[in-house]
Amino acid sequence: MFSKILIANRGEIAVRMIRACKEMGIATVAVYSEADRDALHVALADQSYCIGGPEATKSYLNENQIINVALLAGAQAIHPGYGFLSENAHFARLCRKNGLVFIGPDPESMERLSDKALLKETMGEAGLSVIPGTKVLRSVEEAKEAAGRIGYPVMLKACAGGGGRGIRLIQSESELEDAYCQAKNEAASAFGDDSLYLEKYVFPARHVELQILADEFGNVVSLGDRDCSLQRRNQKLIEETPSPAVDSRQRGRLTELAVRALKKIGYTGAGTLEFLLDREGSFWFMEMNVRLQVEHCVTEMLTGIDLVKWQIRIAAGIPLSFTQEEIPMEGCALECRINARSCGTLEMLHVPGGPFVRFDTCLIEGTVITPYYDSLLGKLIVHAKTREEALRKVRAALCELVIRGIPTNIEEQLAIVEDERFISGSYDLTFMGNR
Repeated sequence: MFSKILIANRGEIAVRMIRACKEMGIATVAVYSEADRDALHVALADQSYCIGGPEATKSYLNENQIINVALLAGAQAIHPGYGFLSENAHFARLCRKNGLVFIGPDPESMERLSDKALLKETMGEAGLSVIPGTKVLRSVEEAKEAAGRIGYPVMLKACAGGGGRGIRLIQSESELEDAYCQAKNEAASAFGDDSLYLEKYVFPARHVELQILADEFGNVVSLGDRDCSLQRRNQKLIEETPSPAVDSRQRGRLTELAVRALKKIGYTGAGTLEFLLDREGSFWFMEMNVRLQVEHCVTEMLTGIDLVKWQIRIAAGIPLSFTQEEIPMEGCALECRINARSCGTLEMLHVPGGPFVRFDTCLIEGTVITPYYDSLLGKLIVHAKTREEALRKVRAALCELVIRGIPTNIEEQLAIVEDERFISGSYDLTFMGNR
C-alpha cells in the first residue's frame, strides 16, 4: 500500500480524497493555485504546494509542475479525482515515466477507450446497442460530412469531456461551424485536450449510467445504476440510484452485458458506462468515463462501498474482496448538487444532519468563490429504505441547509424534488427545459 499520495485536484473532491487517505493511514500532498491558497483541501493535507496562477492551465492542468511536486514531496502515487487530468493518458504516462502510480486506468487503456468508434464496436460485440457516431474529428469539414451522413440533430462532444463541458447540440449544418470552434476551445481550456467527436442525438430519453469496479486480476463488478436525467445544459443537477425507470430484469441484463464487455477490454479501476434509455425501453451505449464520477457518492450511500478507497487499493494491486452477489443494493439514494450562482464570500454554513445524510463540500467560513473554476459548492446526499422516504429526507435536508454570502441553487433544488413529475419518477432529459 502507498504511504503518501498527491491529490491532483481541488474543491470538494480533493477534500473527499484526503479524508479517504487519512482513514487508510496514508499521508497526503495537496497542490493548489494562487486562488485556492486558503482552501480547505490545502489545510487538511499533510503537505501543500502552490503550483501556479489561478487559471487551470497554469495550475491544475500543469502536468510537469504536479509531477515535480510529487517527486519533491516523496509521493508514490497521484490521484487525479475527476475533471482536469483524470482522463489524460499523456499525464498517466508521465507519471509512469517518473516512477509514480497514476490512480486510474493505465495510459494504454485510456488511449484505447478514447477511440469512441473502437469502444462502441467492442460494446456492440458484447451485446449492447450503441449510438451511431464518429471517431475523433480532424476538421469542421469532416464534422459536416459526418453529421450529414448520421442525420441531424447530432451531439458534438469533447473526447476528454466531463461535467457538461465541450458538448453542443446541433440542429442543422448552419450551427455546426460556430459550435465546433466553441466546443474545441472549451475542451482545450477544461481538459487540455481539444479533440471532438459526433454522435446521433437520441430524443427524448433518460440518462442512465452503470458504476463499475475492476481489478487487475480480472474481477469486474457493477455497483448498480444511477439516473442522471435531471440536467441543465448538460450539467447534472440531481442523481439517484437505482433509476426509477429501470426494472430488475433490465438491470440484470445490462449488468451482465457491461461486466462481460469490461472483462473483454481488460479494464482496471473505477469506470462508468453511460447510456440513453429511450421511451421504448431500449438502452443505447454512449461512452465510458474512465475516472471517478462527481455522483459516485449516491452509489457509496446505497452500497456502503467506498469507491475512492477501492480506487487506491486497486492501483496498489489489491484484489476486490467482494463478488457481484455480495454487493448490498437496498433502498434509494439521492444526490443534489449545490452550485454557486455567482461569486461571493461564505459568511455562514449550516449543514443538515441525521442518519444517512451526507454533505460533501469544500466550504468553510470565509471561503471565496472565484470565477476560475466550476460552480459546484457541495453535494447533498441522502439514503433511505424507500424512494418515498428518500424524497422526504432530501426535502428536509435541503430546507435545513444554509449557505449565506454566496447565491446558490438550493431553492431550485427544493422545487425540483417537490415537482410531481420528479416525485412520480417519470422525468427525462426534457425536464429542465419545461421549467
